Amino acid sequence: MESLNDIKKRIKSVNDISQMTHAMQLVSASKMRKSKQQHEMVSPFFTLCAESLVELHTNAKDIDNPFLQMREKKAGDTWKIAYFILTGDQGLAGAYNNNIVKITEEHIQKKIMENARKNIKTDYRLYVFGHMGGEKLKKDGYFVDPDFSFPISEPTYYEARNVANIIRAKYLNGEFDLVYLIYTKMESIISMKPVITRVVPIDTKSLKETFVSGAEDAGIALEKGSSVDYYPNANAVFSFLIDTGLNAVMYGAMVEAFACEQTARMQAMDNANRNADEMMKSLTMMSNRARQARITNELNEIVNGASQVE
Repeated sequence: MESLNDIKKRIKSVNDISQMTHAMQLVSASKMRKSKQQHEMVSPFFTLCAESLVELHTNAKDIDNPFLQMREKKAGDTWKIAYFILTGDQGLAGAYNNNIVKITEEHIQKKIMENARKNIKTDYRLYVFGHMGGEKLKKDGYFVDPDFSFPISEPTYYEARNVANIIRAKYLNGEFDLVYLIYTKMESIISMKPVITRVVPIDTKSLKETFVSGAEDAGIALEKGSSVDYYPNANAVFSFLIDTGLNAVMYGAMVEAFACEQTARMQAMDNANRNADEMMKSLTMMSNRARQARITNELNEIVNGASQVE
């Protein structure tokens, strides 16, 4: 059995850690509530943008826009793929960051194998939000763009617009052929999962599944059964919407990812507090037994000493 002094040191250590995790849980809970409010405020905006893009694509069949057309590749060509990955700036959030890294690595390997079977090369580039995911990916041997630096904490629309501008410019210049956005989507307070959506060229099916809930047909942003004329034409409207829509999709993903990170950290700290409470109970019992054993030994020594005197 450990000595009473050793047990007391362990109790103090567990108590100090418990105070720290409790404080982190309160901070994360506050940030989570704030981020959820922010998400609820912006959700109608980027959802309507996504709905409008899907609706326009469904109604106007003759749209000619580079952000809608998939480029063709033949044997010997190279697919240039960009991944914009939303991870956290801090750890202690359970499996949050590891799940994002895992789904990213699996998708990259899947694309490499698919293209290899067609004798097509794959050139991928990783643009990572947050410190944790970038470090993990670099440790696993993946190249992460060192010049891309955007925090995930308390995202703003201006930051999202800057990222969207980078995507648009590099895609039009031919630096990217495909752009994927990887982040964590909150299905409920206890259910979060990492998702991958192709943002350029726009994948209306994925966009619909990710941002448009409960809509099976056209007529999402409009009253069902109605029609609309696009002025001056559908191409011009789509060009405007793709800019605004990409900004909105990026901002919505950043806000949701931040909310998920705080929720994951709050849950991890809550689990840590529960474990600390259980450990404190166990250590308290050990301390009581050790104290009782010490008292018993002292009494035995007194009794033995008295008997020897007699």
